[in-house]
Amino acid sequence: MNLKDRTIIITGASSGIGEATAKKLASEGANVVLMARSKDKLNTIKDTIETHGGKALVVDGDVTKTSDFENAVSKTVDTFGSVDGLINNAGLMPLSYINKLKTEEWHTMVDVNIKGVLNGVAAVLPKMIDNKGGDIINVSSMAAHRYFPGGAVYCATKSAVKMFSEGLRQELTPKYGINVTSIEPGAVATPLTDTITDEDIKDNMKDMMGMTTLEPEDIANAIHYALSQPKRVNINDVYIVPSDQQ
Repeated sequence: MNLKDRTIIITGASSGIGEATAKKLASEGANVVLMARSKDKLNTIKDTIETHGGKALVVDGDVTKTSDFENAVSKTVDTFGSVDGLINNAGLMPLSYINKLKTEEWHTMVDVNIKGVLNGVAAVLPKMIDNKGGDIINVSSMAAHRYFPGGAVYCATKSAVKMFSEGLRQELTPKYGINVTSIEPGAVATPLTDTITDEDIKDNMKDMMGMTTLEPEDIANAIHYALSQPKRVNINDVYIVPSDQQ
């Protein structure tokens, strides 16, 4: 399916997977709405997209705030006339061992990784139902499939996103024509690990440094693949990991 003039909101768009996806979709003719808390970074990405002939709108906002999402949808409709897709990409991964009791980090992960996704869906769903179609893509993780040391809470949040995506698909796709996909990457070269404060986890992460990771563009290509299918096709899950990762 041609992406030309389809309008897609992307959260966590200021870096990593979000940035790469915005650039990829804009290059394919989509109108991209860049949502994150860092307005300066978003404006830089917007300038790059427009330099290459694409269309982008910057809406700074926090996915944990329903009012910010509602504002993003309102500005999107005012600028482009519709909301055709949502990519729930914003996420945090401050891994820690449970006995460290970094409970504030646990709650932050739940707020961003789970509630942020719920807020996004709630904000766009009325528009998509009115449009009789749309695409919701939730960025989960291979962590939804398996636990790894220090990842108990993170894995739990990503498992929730994966299962929520399946619930959305079963309830929305047959009735409203809204396709839903869970994207589940393995290790990707992004700033995600910068939020880790547990020193023991940081030491263990060094063992992974020699592994070839995915690039954000690899995930952007997977998202584009899901979005570009005919309406009769719903890509339920994309589980994509580096060739080196076990």
